Amino acid sequence: MANGSLKIAIIGGSGLEARLFNDLALIDTERHELDTPFGRPSGPIITGTERGVPIALLSRHGDGHLLNPAAIPYRANVFALKMLGCTHIVAFGATGSLREEIGLGDLVICDQLIDRTDGRTRTFYEQCAVHVEFAEPFCSVTRGWLYRAAKRLDGVGVHDKGCYMCMEGPAFSTRAESHMHRMLGADVIGMTAQPEARLAREAEIAYAMVALPTDYDCWRPRPEGDPDSVLAEIIGNLDRATDASIRLLEAALGDVEALKSTPSPAHDALARSIWSDKAKIDPREVERLRPLWGRYF
Repeated sequence: MANGSLKIAIIGGSGLEARLFNDLALIDTERHELDTPFGRPSGPIITGTERGVPIALLSRHGDGHLLNPAAIPYRANVFALKMLGCTHIVAFGATGSLREEIGLGDLVICDQLIDRTDGRTRTFYEQCAVHVEFAEPFCSVTRGWLYRAAKRLDGVGVHDKGCYMCMEGPAFSTRAESHMHRMLGADVIGMTAQPEARLAREAEIAYAMVALPTDYDCWRPRPEGDPDSVLAEIIGNLDRATDASIRLLEAALGDVEALKSTPSPAHDALARSIWSDKAKIDPREVERLRPLWGRYF
């Protein structure tokens, strides 16, 4: 990423989409309805600036939250953000907490990922062999920038790491599965970090996920009570986490020098990852995916 070319995409998940569009004071906004080789994104992408920082906003589940996790057009979303010049993605998603110490309404800046999805297309590169490094699925530079901002917030529980278990859904876990996920080392569980994180790496975009715990999944028995009151409690936790997310973004966008000055390993993810003989890759495929890998041909 050339110095000064920073552009941050913010992907909102459950409950956060409307708040992002309403609470961030973007100026010089523009609405983009893009077509990609993988179809149209979840919805229009709104670009603008906040404190002089170029921003792109995307609602992951689309208008009205009509797209379930498996139906989200992940490839189109990430490709469209790349077309718009985004260098970093900060993604938010509602999750269940799998640990007592991760409180409901906290923010978890995830550092690891377990993928238990099935049936979702995991790559842009279907006509050649591209193998990106993915040992560290979330960008350490972007995570550090977010955590430093989060530490300046009063009254917000923030965790600088956590393992995100991505399940297929759309149904939630059985109790046995929930206990298994805890034994596997997961700290939060959700349905949308994959293949989003992997595709961002393939697109050479630095990616961070902020998980928003709203409940304790089902590993911890819930107290008996009115189901409507349980739902109200979950929505309340999501509202608290959403408030904290907006505060986090506002604080972080006040100082983006670390993102400008510190290269992310993600920005060169394809440098050693294209294993196919480039001379034998179909030129039409090279052109079709040019926004992703054009600089290597």
